[in-house]
This record gives sequence, C-alpha cells and structure tokens, in this order.
Amino acid sequence: MNLPYSITTQTGTRIDFSFPLHDETGSPVQVNQLVTRLLGALDGEIRTLGEVSNGDVLQALAITLAARAAMIEAPLASSVPLIEQLLGRALRAASEGQRRQPTSGHA
Repeated sequence: MNLPYSITTQTGTRIDFSFPLHDETGSPVQVNQLVTRLLGALDGEIRTLGEVSNGDVLQALAITLAARAAMIEAPLASSVPLIEQLLGRALRAASEGQRRQPTSGHA
C-alpha cells in the first residue's frame, strides 16, 4: 500500500509523492496526519529561528529520528534494520516525486 502525499514549497513548487507503507502499518491516516503535523511544526520553527541551513535541518531530523528510536522499549540494535528499510524506501519515493512548477506569465 502506498501513501499519496503532496507538498507545496515556499517557492510554489508542488511535489506529489507516493510513499510505500510497511506491511504492518497500523493506520495510514495517522501516518499522513503525523507527517503533516511534523512538517508544519518544522516550518513554524524555521520561521521562528530565521535562516537555517538545509544541512542543519536534515541533521536535526536525523538526530530526532535516532532519539525517537532510542525511546522504543527494545534494544536499539533490533530497530535499526527496520528504520534503515523505512528511511531507504521513503528516500527512494521522494526522489521519484513529481515536481510541478507554478505557472507564471503575463495576462
């Protein structure tokens, strides 16, 4: 099962994704809601902080993922293969996202 998801960048570019979900996904609706809320919270924090480099944002997300994984009541080593699989699938799907530039012109 795939999760269709679309975003619009600050420059108006729309990107449509089709993210593969794990076979044991509990609720695609909740996954969608979490992604939307996490991206919204991230955008809000970036607006508050001012100019933040993309590298710093990605590093913060990687650290957040690692910290959240460590919170699971299981040895972290047992979760790492699943995390790597999920992240790899998501990154491949992101690379295949369909970008649509905003139309512009003169009336």
